[in-house]
Amino acid sequence: MAPRDKRQAVLGLEAVEMRDRLASGALRSVDLVRACLDRIAELEPQVGAWAWLDEDHALTQAQRLDQWRQSGRSLGPLHGLPVGLKDIIDTRGIPTENGTPIDGGRVPAEDAWIVARLRAAGAVILGKTVTTECAFLHPGKTRNPHDGDHTPGGSSQGSAAAVAAGMVPLAVGTQTGGSVIRPAAFCGIVGLKPSFGLIPRTGILMQSQTLDTVGVFARSVADCALLAEVLAGHDPADCATEALPSPRLLDTAMAPPPVTPAFALLKPPGWDKAEPQTIAAVQELATFLGDQCFEVDVPGLEDAAAIRRRINMAEMAKCYYSLERRGQDRMSDILRAAMDEGKAVLARDYLAALDWRPVLNAGMEPVFARCDAILCPAAPGPAPRGLADTGDSIFNGLWTLTGMPAITLPVFKAENGLPMGIQLVGRRGDDARLLRTARWLAAHLETSRHEGSTS
Repeated sequence: MAPRDKRQAVLGLEAVEMRDRLASGALRSVDLVRACLDRIAELEPQVGAWAWLDEDHALTQAQRLDQWRQSGRSLGPLHGLPVGLKDIIDTRGIPTENGTPIDGGRVPAEDAWIVARLRAAGAVILGKTVTTECAFLHPGKTRNPHDGDHTPGGSSQGSAAAVAAGMVPLAVGTQTGGSVIRPAAFCGIVGLKPSFGLIPRTGILMQSQTLDTVGVFARSVADCALLAEVLAGHDPADCATEALPSPRLLDTAMAPPPVTPAFALLKPPGWDKAEPQTIAAVQELATFLGDQCFEVDVPGLEDAAAIRRRINMAEMAKCYYSLERRGQDRMSDILRAAMDEGKAVLARDYLAALDWRPVLNAGMEPVFARCDAILCPAAPGPAPRGLADTGDSIFNGLWTLTGMPAITLPVFKAENGLPMGIQLVGRRGDDARLLRTARWLAAHLETSRHEGSTS
């Protein structure tokens, strides 16, 4: 096999196996990074996932990490693994332009908290991935790797597309409405939005201090657990985080459940927006799970979307005030309209909306007392045709509002061949249990498919 072919074959491995090979010396970081760069050179003209990429910078990092391993010194949990970062995450000496011409040419002097954590863990910062304008709704240049005529979703569109196209094994994004789960589902990969506050946000463009959540993209549940565990922690500068022990996400995700997991099928507000093929797929999954799945109805969720939007718009009007002052004329019409909507929210209504998170979490407790995870669609259907918008996040915003962890698995295929995802939701703080349950479900479905294909 030619050297380039060998490098490309490596990209088919899960990140956990890449990590193990890198640690043993069976794989060099330089070769892995070169494989990623080769794939990017091949597919980037069609996909457009990257906002900034410097091959020499990436290879220099990889060479330094290979030398570190050869010296016999201890290795970090991501040693030699390339990671892509959404272009609202500050990187020292590397452009971070937030998807807006207002910040064109901006180069931060300091790393975001999570970037410092990634460097300490031995990761290669491969490059910056495309975001929608200021992580809101106006699309960037990225196309869906499965069909370039369809959106990859947003706002973390470049991160999702880069992982789906095999350009990088791991990537980081953020979610304020549905900006991790939706693009992961549209692009056919695994996306994890952890519990609110699990991962610090210092040094990341703030849109909503109540909702913004750092999330991760990978091609497997275990890989998401690997990355999320490294990023989790306490930062005194982010009051959403707490000084708690580091979660054992990967070990728990890899462990077998003590009992067969139980699932609650929830038809959330907006169920009528789901395409018939989505409804059929979800119901087929529930039937497949049999007695391990039961349907639940949770009252009081009807206003959740409006409440989440009220918080989002009001806080965005405050957080983006400096951007507006510096360049309102360079904002898209959709962002200017959102800013105006946020300014019109009354203080009474905003403060009342903030009261809903603990109420909704309390209302979900009886459900989680009976199940390991809630099942619901990740999106109304597959990625819509066209690039003018990023799709509907109606099935994601509720879980962002509650702060509960959510993960999407690429288990369905639409009639047009595009991927569709199922969303699993866990109790807030139970990220490890959610990951273990999701990995069990993915393996259970894969075993069933294999047995069905050989019977």
